[in-house]
Formats: sequence, C-alpha cells, structure tokens
Amino acid sequence: MVVSFNAETLNGLCSKDQLELLDSVDHLRLQGIDHYISLPQIIVCGDQSSGKSSVLEAISGVPFPIKSNLCTCFPTELVLRRAPTTGVTVSIIPDDPPKFPTQNGLYNFHEELEGFEGFPDLVEKAKGAMGISSSGKAFSKDRLRVEITGPDRPHLTIIDMPGLIHTGTKAQTIADVKLVRQVVENYMRQPRSIILAVVSAKNDFANQVVLNLAQKVDKTGSRTIGVITKPDTLVPGSPSESLYISLAKNAQVNFDLGWHVLKNLDSETQKGSSLLSQRNAEEARFFSKGAWNDLSPSMLGISELRKKLSNILLRQIALELPSLIEEIGIKLKESREQLQELGEPRRTLDQQRLRLLQISQDFQSIVERSISGTYNDKFFDSAETDRGYRQRIRAVVQNLNRKFAEELTERGHKREISSKTSTSSNGPEYITKDKLLAHIQTVMERTRGRELPGIFSPMVVADLFHQQSSPWERIAQNHVVKSWDAVESFIEEVVIYVADMKIGRSLLDEVCKSALDGLLAQAKTKTSELLDSHRHIHPITYNREYAETIQKTGQTQREEFTRILIEFFGLASLDATTYLNQRNYQLNTLVDRLVKKEPDVEHLAASEALDRMTAYYNLALKRFIDSVATEVIEQKLLAALSNILSPVAVFSMSPELVERIAGESQESWAMREELTKKIDVLQKGSDTCKRFIDSKLSG
Repeated sequence: MVVSFNAETLNGLCSKDQLELLDSVDHLRLQGIDHYISLPQIIVCGDQSSGKSSVLEAISGVPFPIKSNLCTCFPTELVLRRAPTTGVTVSIIPDDPPKFPTQNGLYNFHEELEGFEGFPDLVEKAKGAMGISSSGKAFSKDRLRVEITGPDRPHLTIIDMPGLIHTGTKAQTIADVKLVRQVVENYMRQPRSIILAVVSAKNDFANQVVLNLAQKVDKTGSRTIGVITKPDTLVPGSPSESLYISLAKNAQVNFDLGWHVLKNLDSETQKGSSLLSQRNAEEARFFSKGAWNDLSPSMLGISELRKKLSNILLRQIALELPSLIEEIGIKLKESREQLQELGEPRRTLDQQRLRLLQISQDFQSIVERSISGTYNDKFFDSAETDRGYRQRIRAVVQNLNRKFAEELTERGHKREISSKTSTSSNGPEYITKDKLLAHIQTVMERTRGRELPGIFSPMVVADLFHQQSSPWERIAQNHVVKSWDAVESFIEEVVIYVADMKIGRSLLDEVCKSALDGLLAQAKTKTSELLDSHRHIHPITYNREYAETIQKTGQTQREEFTRILIEFFGLASLDATTYLNQRNYQLNTLVDRLVKKEPDVEHLAASEALDRMTAYYNLALKRFIDSVATEVIEQKLLAALSNILSPVAVFSMSPELVERIAGESQESWAMREELTKKIDVLQKGSDTCKRFIDSKLSG
C-alpha cells in the first residue's frame, strides 16, 4: 500500500505519532537496512575544526569530548528522545555487520549511564573497541550510536561525520584523508540524506571542502542546510563579517533549506557540562546586538535550530516513506530471485547429493513425458518456437524417422532403370534396362559355378542386392547422428532447466556427455549389425509378399499375351466366346510374337535375376527402415535417456564427483551469505514500515 503525505497529514500527527515515525526509521537503521537502501536522515558534515562537535553538543546538551586539534574519528549517530528521565545509552554499529551479530565483538558493546558525568570516558572506551588509538588506526567506518533521553530533549536523530581533512600530517596520513572523505561523501550521496553543512567563520568559506562536496552531490541544493559557526571570531563591521552575513541570507551559496548561525562555547577555554547551561544565554546576548541582529530570529541560535531540524527530518521521513517502502519491496524481490538462482545450500556431501537427487527426479519426469509425447509440463515452450520443438523429442524423432524412410526409399538404391542421363551426387545412378541386364550378365559370368546355361546362381541375387543396397550405410548412419544430435540438444535443454547454470554445465560435462557418447556408439554399432544382417548373409525371406511379387511378374507376361492376341485378331477383348470369321491367319507370326525368341538364354536368366533381386530389395528396405526406427533409435537412444541421470546414477557417484558437480564455490557461498543477510534485513525493514503505516496512517 502506498501512502501519500501532505502538510495537513504531517501536521495532524500528534507528538506520539511523530515519535513513532522517527523511531521506525531509527529501527530500520538499527536493522542495518541503510547498508542497502538510503534512509531519511540528517548528516552533520564539515571541515576539521569547523565546530561540528560543538554543534552536536549544543543540540544534544551532552558534553562530547572535544579537542581543537582532533576531529571526530568515526560517524556518530545521535538519537534524541523526550522522556521523563535522563539517560544515555552508547553502542556500536559495525560498518559491515556479520550474519550472526553475536559473533562480532562490536555488537556486544552496549553501555548505559544515568547521567552525563561518565560520558567522555565511555566514548574513549568505544574508540578502543573500534581499534582507534595513537598507535593504531586513526579513523573507523563503524558508527557510534548515542541514545539520549530527557524531559527537555527534542525528537531528533542526526549523524555526525568525521571532519574533512585538507592535508595529511604525521598523526593523520594521506590514507586517512582519503578514508574520511570517502566515508563522508558516501553518506552525502545518499539521496534521502539531509546535509547539515557546517562552515566555520574563522576561515574563508570558499576554501572549505564541505561546501564543494555539498554542491557536488546536491547540485540543486534541495536537501542541504548550511550552519555558520564561530561568528564571534569575525571583527564587527569588517568585510568578512558582511560576507558571512550575506552567506547566511542565502546570497552567496544558495540552499533550499537556507542557512543558520550558531555561537558555541570556546572548546579551548570552556569545558564541562555545567557550562552548557550558560551557552544559550551567551548566544542570545551575542545575537542581540551588532549586524547579526538584523537576521531573522528563526535563523539564529540553537533553540531555533533544534526545532528546524526536527521539522525538516520529520518532513523528510514523511516525504520519503512511500518510496522507501517501494524500494525495499523491489530490492527484496531482486534479492530473493538471486538467492533462488543459487538453489539450496550445498556445503556438505549430503546436501550436494540431495540436490542432485532432486535434479534427477525432475530430469526423469520431463524426459519420460517428452519421450511419451505428453507435453503438459511447464518445461515445454510453445511448439511454434524452435526451442519448444527441440523440447518435444518424440515429435522430433518421429519426423526424423519419416525423413529417413523417405530418403532411403528415394536414394537408398544404387541404380535406377531410367532413360535419364544426368545423375545427382546423392541420388541413384540412372541406367537403361539393357545396360543393367548386361551388367548382371557380367556378374553371372564371373560368379558362375556348376549351373547349366540359362540358370543363375542364388548368390547372384545376393551380390546384386549388396550392390543395390550399398547407400544404406551412409544414409542410416547419418540418420543416427542426426537423431543423436537432437537427443543431445534435448538433454541439454532439460538439464539446464532442472538445475542452475553451474550445476547444469557440470552435469553435462561430467555425466551426460560420456553417457550420450556411449549411446551414440551403441546406436552406430546396432546399425552396423542390422546392415551386416543384409550384407553378410544370403537373402532370406519367408514373406508371402515376395512370392506374390514374383507371381505379378508372370501376371505381367499374361497381360502382354492378351494384348498381342487382341491386336492380331482385331478383337475388342478376350473376355467372352469369340467367333472368328473365315479368314486366313499366319499363325507362325502369332507364335513368334508370343514366344519372343531370345537369341541368348543368359539374357533371360539376367532378367529373372533382376526381377528376384528387385522383389527382395523392396522387402528388405521396409524391414530395414522399421528395424532402424525400433532397434536403433527407440531402444538404443530414447529408451536409455531417463537413466542418464537417474537417482540410482546419483547414488552411485563417488563423493569426489558429487562435490565437483554440486559443490558450492566460495564465491557462491559468500554471495548466499550476503543475500540471506540482506533479505533478512530488508524483510524486517519492510515489516517495520508496514506496521507503522497500518497502525497510524491507513485509517
């Protein structure tokens, strides 16, 4: 649900509602969501020794340990809440929180005070916990969280940043300069941050780094408010004082949120919380006279700044809360999708084998559905797409088998009787019947045994058949390879679908490739065996179709005799009894035409051998086509596919193979840890926002 906030809604929030709104965002920050999403917040930035810590002290009323020669060593989150009793709680929020907070010593740092007397010592103790010391590191990205309650505290949360350093020194190296600038700039770049840019009147504002950075990250000045400190260091009536008054009026550097002026205590001469009570009185006296008195009272003093900041922060939170909820939802969805792509955790051997078992079950289910032609799984894309067609292996194989049958029928014979003269490279050799019979006679002569003239050896038919069927091997083996290619493509589709890319590729390389190569070898071997049954064994058939085909040859001869008689006697047909007119007929001519004397009995034998070979070839062709489809493609390729990655196959894998395939890389594990932590933080943040929306604003 998206909630819009306007001035009326905001002004209608009672003090309790405002507190809960601020607390909701503070809770988000405590949950660590600001590591992933920019939160509405006020950040205090300024050059080193610009008076930032004094501003923080004035706002909070707490005596921070301030030394003029040192800057803040870490970001400080100051949480002010109005309450009947005074209290101080100090904790540390690590810059890079671990998945399990109890494993980080910084999370265990939690101290409470009933007053402010021990607060400086507590801050020093926190610095030690962060590893900051004169002999150690000078700065830390970890955040010090200071929660202060009291009857006179405003509802406000601000974050004080380390002071920007101009140049490196013995105590603060060039690396420290870069680190501080990086930390501050990262906070300033967050689009929901309100920048409180602190400028010291002690120095020329044009030379102060904070203004350059603020104008760089907030080009329109829409989310920056300027604060001028140390105005008492300016000579009354001097050009410098006039210039800073002009700056306060937004005439030099324009910020939409305007400028404010504070007069703080001198940190060198004034120390102790007892003097904080004098601060406001001294500030009021300073601004009551001189040129500063010409400015609007709303631009002067700490009291007005507290109210202004509370209002700015509240409005910023109210303005950004709807988009914040939306952004949390988007990042939560993205993170869950990324985690889902990684699959289940696979650190142990049992986890790895379990993952492979899950994959094998899905694999078998899809493979068996596709082989059976039951395409009712989400795996199958539209059949109109190339990918969807590849996924339907039964349809692919059926079409390949049909094309194989057509090709073998059209191009499987070596010679074809025809008057054509041109011959294609992949097609049969065209030859006239006379030339073919002459070729057969030559074969008969060279393979003659004890046969009488006009009789051919049965092996002549075998030799002629072997010659005629010689293209079968090339066509059949090509068909096997094409079918195997389709199967390989199909298996790759299935494996990548049921497993993530990493495991899928490992399975294809480590398991499927060798298994598929084995199936191809078996299919080729079986094809060769089928061919051998035709090539190395004499023609055998008990199919009645063979006898019927031979009989049809005699039937053709009878039809020829009938035609001759009809022509000779000039009859319409021979179906009925025919009366022949008294005419003279030369019957020898009739006999000659009927008998068709062949000058060479070997020619007759060659013709009969051709007829018998052709009859046998046609039978063997049909048998071979069906045998390849069933015994090779079906039994050797398709029937074994689901066993390539069966649960039994997974159980039989060695631990080393299981780890190579399903083991999770260090990068993947680190990404999983980060995503799990991120999802947990984002989900808690989403719940926090929704609870506030549902309880306070939905009605």
